[in-house]
Amino acid sequence: MKDILRPIYQERASQSNTLGVLMVEKRQKSSHTTDTFDVILLVIVKEADQPLLIKHYTYNDQKAAMHIVTEAHLKEWLLLGTNRKIFEWLQNAKVLFDRNEYVANLNTELREFPFYGRKVKMGLEFAKLLRRYVDGKGLFEKKQFLDAYNHVVHSLHHLARLSVIENGLHPELTVWHQVKQIEPEIFKLYEELVNSEETLEKRLELLFLASEFMIHSRTKIGSEHLLMILNHKKYWTFNEIMNEEELIPYSVDLGVLLEYLIDKGLVDVVSLETKGQGIFHRCYQVSDKLL
Repeated sequence: MKDILRPIYQERASQSNTLGVLMVEKRQKSSHTTDTFDVILLVIVKEADQPLLIKHYTYNDQKAAMHIVTEAHLKEWLLLGTNRKIFEWLQNAKVLFDRNEYVANLNTELREFPFYGRKVKMGLEFAKLLRRYVDGKGLFEKKQFLDAYNHVVHSLHHLARLSVIENGLHPELTVWHQVKQIEPEIFKLYEELVNSEETLEKRLELLFLASEFMIHSRTKIGSEHLLMILNHKKYWTFNEIMNEEELIPYSVDLGVLLEYLIDKGLVDVVSLETKGQGIFHRCYQVSDKLL
């Protein structure tokens, strides 16, 4: 298959816009890594009209896919974790073309996992964890136990990913395998939720108590990135925070995270007068205690 695809990837490699070409081959009969394709060609480019272009090819009884992704979109995948397979692709791929050692440097950066990148990813996972916890607890209090269960499972998954990142690793597709070795307490929580013979209500009640402690113990590392950005100004409106470039990835989870930090005394509310009598703009600043 590689020989059949050679003219395709060589054409891409000859273009000045191409930074790297990688090939991922299916290792097992039903490989989830390559979405059942026999070969994945990953082409990284500087710029393109669309951030991701995917082409499918077939030859005899084999099939291949070529993913042409811009450098900016690849960085977004790596930061937000929106394409979990990309880490396996970069780690296991055969490098067919590497302009100025771009791919080699990228893999080195992934292995070293710079601390700032870790802080951002921990902040995003912490915000998602809080959102799932808050929504799940709300449903639990309404006795909507099955819907609450769904949120708790997701919250534990974000807690697991946060733990992996905290330990300087990238969360893989097999995140529970990683967590079992790194932080067995979280793995045990997951097992108890899934396998316990207690009633669903009792399982959820215990999990919310345990999760509350886990969240509290990770508040400092989970909020470090957001507080660092907020510290750049005396105070912010919510719209300013929401549209700050580095905070845009927090998206719909930003409000929940901010209210949690206010509750914990890490962020203060600043009231500014409006033209309406008795109505104030609600602004936010890093608590004086942290300055």
